[in-house]
Parts: sequence; structure tokens; C-alpha cells
Amino acid sequence: MAHPALPNCLFCGKPFRRDARNAKHQKYCSEPACRKASKAGSQHAWLAKPANQDYFRGPENVARVQSWRAAHPDYWRRQGASKSRQPVALQEVCPAQPVEPNTDSSSLAQVDLQDALQDLLAAQPAALIGFIAQFTGSALQDDIARTSRRLVKLGQDILAGRMGGADQTRDSRRAGA
Repeated sequence: MAHPALPNCLFCGKPFRRDARNAKHQKYCSEPACRKASKAGSQHAWLAKPANQDYFRGPENVARVQSWRAAHPDYWRRQGASKSRQPVALQEVCPAQPVEPNTDSSSLAQVDLQDALQDLLAAQPAALIGFIAQFTGSALQDDIARTSRRLVKLGQDILAGRMGGADQTRDSRRAGA
């Protein structure tokens, strides 16, 4: 049995394979320009029917549109309003946390290195935890807690000037003098 010839698109004239779900009615191919021409042709045919010629005119249609708009007051504004409420800059989300160096080691805030991760990082942003997980290659809570304790101790040593067994503040003053 021979296959029927492929139909030609009414807009571009190229042969095309019809969609099986709409094979009896499809007259245009699926190219964007042809789909646009198909829609324009469908609208033109719909408006050419006598019953549809006054569909968008007349007092009853004005009332129909007005009642729909009254039932959907924010329809036109909905999309733009939601976009404007989102934060636009990362700086608004992550405020700066200044570090004040203090040479008096007795006044440094001592963190109990046995605290749980939740206690240790309660005031820190989630970005720090994510950085530690990326840095260590592990997202396990115990690994993050161990690394956090080590980093806090290192930071306290740096701020107190105790790095590598020597007092850095005194050594830097001697080098500059």
C-alpha cells in the first residue's frame, strides 16, 4: 500500500508531516512563521462569521469585560509587583561583620572549643558553613564543627598576635624600628 503524499504548508509551501492528533485539520507546518500565519488565519476566519462580528462591540460585551475586570482587579499588575519585592543586591542580604584587632589576650572572647556546631556558629551566616563544607570537601556536621573550632582558635591566635610561637605584634614593631 502506498503512503499518501505529504501536504504542503499553506504559508511556506514546503511539504510537512501532520501531527497525528490533528492530521485531518492541520494545514500549516510547525515553523514559527507558519504557526503565526496559522493563528492569524484562524482569527480572521473566526471574525468573518456573522455571529462573531460584534463579539468585541456593544453594551453587553462592555459589561462582560467590566465584570471580568472587577473580578480580577490585579490581573495586569501581578507579575511586575512580585519582581519588585525581591532583594536586588547581595550586600543587602549579608551585612558586613567588622573585626576589631585587640592586643590584650585576656579580653578576647574565649570560645569553648567543645561547644556544639549550633552553639559555635549561631551568629554566623550560612555562607560560612557552606564555605567550610566546600573547603573541607565534607558536609558532615562533625567535620564542619572540627574545622570551625580550629579556625576560631587560629583566628584568636592571629588577633592576639600569637602565631608560630612568637608575638607578632612585637616582632613587627622591631622590624619597622
